[in-house]
Amino acid sequence: MKDLIGIKELSRQDIEEILNTAKAFKEVLQRDIKKVPTLRGKTAINLFFEPSTRTRTSFELAEKRLSLDVLNFSVSTSSVVKGETLYDTLKTIEAYNVDYIVIRHPCSGAAKFVANHTPACVINAGDGTNEHPTQALLDAFSILEIKGRLDGLKIAIVGDIIHSRVARSNLYLLSKFDTEIRFVGPPTVVPGYAPDNVKIFYDLKEGIKDSDVIMLLRIQLERQNAAFIPSLKEYFHVWGVKKDVFSYIKDDAIIMHPGPMNRGVEISTEVADSSRSIILRQVTNGIATRMAVIYLLTPREA
Repeated sequence: MKDLIGIKELSRQDIEEILNTAKAFKEVLQRDIKKVPTLRGKTAINLFFEPSTRTRTSFELAEKRLSLDVLNFSVSTSSVVKGETLYDTLKTIEAYNVDYIVIRHPCSGAAKFVANHTPACVINAGDGTNEHPTQALLDAFSILEIKGRLDGLKIAIVGDIIHSRVARSNLYLLSKFDTEIRFVGPPTVVPGYAPDNVKIFYDLKEGIKDSDVIMLLRIQLERQNAAFIPSLKEYFHVWGVKKDVFSYIKDDAIIMHPGPMNRGVEISTEVADSSRSIILRQVTNGIATRMAVIYLLTPREA
């Protein structure tokens, strides 16, 4: 496989291979020397056209743990602000003979466009509202670590689903396993239609009750071109996951969030910092999972 553009194109076997490889790399990250010489001499560039702290840092650490030489592209100090097109930016970068391009872009399809015009391996770090495949992979890896399986689980995805590329990639991934997927949230941010394996809930308590995994999403105000919710304060009052959920969710249910997390909007501090929360474990697992993805890709001959 040359690129990772989305989960939709992957088979269950592809996903299992990535997750098994991530497990091996997580063991590397627990050693005193957290680095392998696997990709020494290769070069990766991180092209982030949108702000990102967590994902960009995670990719950079993963690349360095694999001994790659790493370049970071900052839009604010690049020729993009002078009107350079994505194609011309790509061709300039390609002239540096880079081996891997990690791209985040506000337009859906940008990662696919780049992959079609370069022999380098391209990894989609989030394109518009389309996909965020490595987030779904690290989420699956984190669930597997704790639950030991994906098949047979009930997984509730709660929040701003229609604007979420994380939700879309998780839907594609979990649909390749025997999971029950629940979309939970206000009608304005939950699609009115869904695949047969998805149940829709417009009531928080009903939606997360008896779930094995509760996956919270950020309200993405920057992607909303209309008033989808009355106010953040009201959203937290009705849809925010607060301490009272512990009285009606499973004793072994886990709570996840892809970040950045907004305390007092989609989650309370008591829940975010509770023993049920695996949010920081997701961050750690992101490095191992991204190492696995980079390691398994093979550049095309120019």
